[in-house]
Amino acid sequence: MTAETTAPAVLRPARARLIPRFLAAAALVLAFAALLSLSLGPTGITLTSLPRAIEAWIFGTDDAAAAREQLVLLDIRLPRTLLGMFVGAALAVAGAMMQGLFRNPLADPGLIGVSAGAALAAVATIVLGNTMLAPIIAPLGIYALPVAAFIGGAVSTGVLVAIAGRHGQLAIGTLLLAGIALGALAGALTGLLAFGSDDRELRDLTLWSMGSLGGASWPKVFAVLPFAFVVALLIPRMVRGLNGFLLGEAQAFHLGVNVERTKHLAILATAAAVGAAVAVAGVIGFVGIVVPHMVRLVAGPDHRVVLPGSALLGAAMLIFADVFARIVVRPAELPIGIVMAVIGAPVFLHLVLKRGVGGFG
Repeated sequence: MTAETTAPAVLRPARARLIPRFLAAAALVLAFAALLSLSLGPTGITLTSLPRAIEAWIFGTDDAAAAREQLVLLDIRLPRTLLGMFVGAALAVAGAMMQGLFRNPLADPGLIGVSAGAALAAVATIVLGNTMLAPIIAPLGIYALPVAAFIGGAVSTGVLVAIAGRHGQLAIGTLLLAGIALGALAGALTGLLAFGSDDRELRDLTLWSMGSLGGASWPKVFAVLPFAFVVALLIPRMVRGLNGFLLGEAQAFHLGVNVERTKHLAILATAAAVGAAVAVAGVIGFVGIVVPHMVRLVAGPDHRVVLPGSALLGAAMLIFADVFARIVVRPAELPIGIVMAVIGAPVFLHLVLKRGVGGFG
């Protein structure tokens, strides 16, 4: 008997039959969100202009209208939509992995300090980029902020793993407590840097910390592809282990799960996913908590469904939020972190009041 069969032997036949339909429905919701994202914007250009934009991209054109449609649809909206898919899927999958690892539906990717470390590095880049860090920052140009954010997230995760794995085993309790402590320390240092910043720097770091897809571009899309590939490779390798963790760490071990390998893979995948997401879009909350909750509510705790379902619905939710952020105060744009908080907080509160936080059942 294995963890993959035992943990969801708990899956009722009716719910098992629902799973393919649920994933298909989630994929349709994501497709609709992507079409909506490509169709709506302050310029008024819709998908009906897509054939002419593609023709202009392939063959070139002297038509100003066609060139404008190409710019809006293919160079602005399409990379923004693809980047939104990655960020939403990455945050939701990371949340699902953390909740499975800690066996706590309130767990969040921020627990391992990736977001806090990335935010600290980004704020340091904004505040010190023209002074103390100028020799390092200047060669990176426009990529300085995302590179710094990713490095900050990776370093904070590495420190956390070093603390929690001192005795050859990654202790979950130590991981949680050390993550909280490192997050608080990074938050304090971020506040200290903000205190010493001028008005322009303070505005820049405040807007970055609220999250946005406004800086989406094809180079950023290509930059996150390796991380998307790494996470996609790691997910199938963690399903059996995370299903075993539903029964507890000791039970998972007796079912043949390589417990330490599962922990390290989950931390690695979370660091890669969240670090890359924060680097290109800033700090965006609630996706990693709310989306896995919603998936488990419909499809149950089996991570064969939770992980791909979270990826699909996380991507869709973030794109819907981004569309709303783009059109509600157009031609200006709301930070997507604000929109996600407005959407995510009530949904999360409803789930907590309706189902409690006692487990995944």
